[in-house]
Amino acid sequence: MKEKITIIKVGGAVVEDEQQLSQLLKDFCAIEGRKVLVHGGGRRATQVASKLGIETQMVNGRRITDAAMLEVVTMVYGGLVNKNLVAQLQANGVNALGLTGADADVIRSHKRPLKDGVDYGFVGDVDSVAHQTLGHLIEAGITPVMAPLTHDGEGHILNTNADTIASETAKALAKDYDVTLIFSFEKKGVLSNPDDDESVIPVITREDFERYKADGTISGGMLPKIENALQAVEAGVSKVIITLATAIDGKHGTIIQ
Repeated sequence: MKEKITIIKVGGAVVEDEQQLSQLLKDFCAIEGRKVLVHGGGRRATQVASKLGIETQMVNGRRITDAAMLEVVTMVYGGLVNKNLVAQLQANGVNALGLTGADADVIRSHKRPLKDGVDYGFVGDVDSVAHQTLGHLIEAGITPVMAPLTHDGEGHILNTNADTIASETAKALAKDYDVTLIFSFEKKGVLSNPDDDESVIPVITREDFERYKADGTISGGMLPKIENALQAVEAGVSKVIITLATAIDGKHGTIIQ
């Protein structure tokens, strides 16, 4: 029987909210057994870029990453956000280690080719996750805290969607563990009406997703999030939930099946 492991992905909006983040980290620390934290930080990157006079461009919920923006996200994700999370986890008794994909060659990717005529710039699509390396760290009592940055093996850092990092990490660790993947963000789950925080869709299957996507119920940044969640389920991850950052016990939110 495989050991259980919980992977929590925390979104950039929660990282920016001191109260929500504090509660999430306390709840994360209270999770028994092995665990991994994957974080975003897009809102902080947008703020820092703005201060530096660098324009932020988004297409279908994904950030266009030119050379200037790559410097910003590397500093913000790999440094500012990652190390603050690690420090707070240490303060709560969790021995955390911050990682980008380049550290210990944990996640390799390739630069995304033109997609539907869009050049996303220095954005990485994941090729491999070194699940054995992560496993060694986890078995040594270390909790990885993973930033949304990968590398191509040729010396280049690439900006990579944090939901993708979480999904690909979950899929890789599912080879050795019974994985629960929880996407936590500022809503109670996937909403059928974005203006009604109580309109949580309890379960979404692949068939449901295609229908909701076609009729516009689900759009924007939720599209890649749910796609990543569905791919994780299809690859053998035991349980995937999209829920509120202060409800990471897995009892609430939208279950992806």
